[in-house]
Amino acid sequence: MIGAILCGRYGKRLKPLTDNVPKPLLEIKDGYTILDKQIMQFKYAGIDKVVLLCGYLHEKIQERFGDNWNGVEINYLIEDEPRGTLYAINNLMKNFDSENYIIRNGDVVCDANIKEMIREHKNKMLMYISPLISPYGIVELSEERIVGFKEKPKINHYLNAGIYIISKDLKPLISKYPEGAIEEISFPEISQEGLMNHYEEDGFWQSVDSIKDLNKVRQEYKDREDKPWGFEKIIVCTDKYMAKKLYIMKGEGTAFHKHLKKDETMVVAQGKVVVKFPNKEVILSAGEKIQINPGTEYSIVALENATIQEYSTPYPEDTIRIEDKYGRK
Repeated sequence: MIGAILCGRYGKRLKPLTDNVPKPLLEIKDGYTILDKQIMQFKYAGIDKVVLLCGYLHEKIQERFGDNWNGVEINYLIEDEPRGTLYAINNLMKNFDSENYIIRNGDVVCDANIKEMIREHKNKMLMYISPLISPYGIVELSEERIVGFKEKPKINHYLNAGIYIISKDLKPLISKYPEGAIEEISFPEISQEGLMNHYEEDGFWQSVDSIKDLNKVRQEYKDREDKPWGFEKIIVCTDKYMAKKLYIMKGEGTAFHKHLKKDETMVVAQGKVVVKFPNKEVILSAGEKIQINPGTEYSIVALENATIQEYSTPYPEDTIRIEDKYGRK
């Protein structure tokens, strides 16, 4: 499977930030761009060949990534002027042969489980969707009275979350239209033919279309570090205690590791995990907890997408990896 990223837009609503920097190269934290995150997500899902569908300021993107970046082969298809997502995807299918293409918008920051999405791909196309969150608080009414409030609730609708797996079998249908927005032209036809399934997740998702959007992502990434298995985020760290939020994707897990000084308690907030020790395994569901003493060797593997609250003594760098399937030392 070839990965591809649509990264040719001007980003006009992000000016002046995009006057000299293409939107996908905007930093979401120091030294870490939107495109960095997206390519690494592909890498950890087992995709080692990525095509960047570029346009505006493409030379900046080529300068950063070259033809190989962090072990991922990087290729480029460059448009001389914007012709829409249909042109870009037709160009991809014409120049790179693959049974399936996983294509994503270059301005979306999310915690999608790409590997699980690939496993769920059974039809000719799979679209990643995310629950729609109201940007406003909702007032609940009963006849003439206000009876309650809900602050920015989920709405009974879903948004196109900007990641697609498309079979090469759809090439004849897609190539009928040389230019334009594939979302408006081809996707309705594919869905009406019964050829499109969906993959749903309820994790962090944000399209970066404005400076407000970018600031929201940067706030999310304050004290957060992405991992091959998800992410960890420091909530508070004092000289007496530390609290973290861990997100582990289904089927992924931390390295088999230990802490020399850190004494920690893990509380599963959402999902289900298995904590693996050298001689036993403990399964934890939402609401359950476990204490890990200093020197204990263990790993945590998610049986479902899982969120964990970690409370510990304050030693943020106290981790010794013993065995790691992602090749980290």
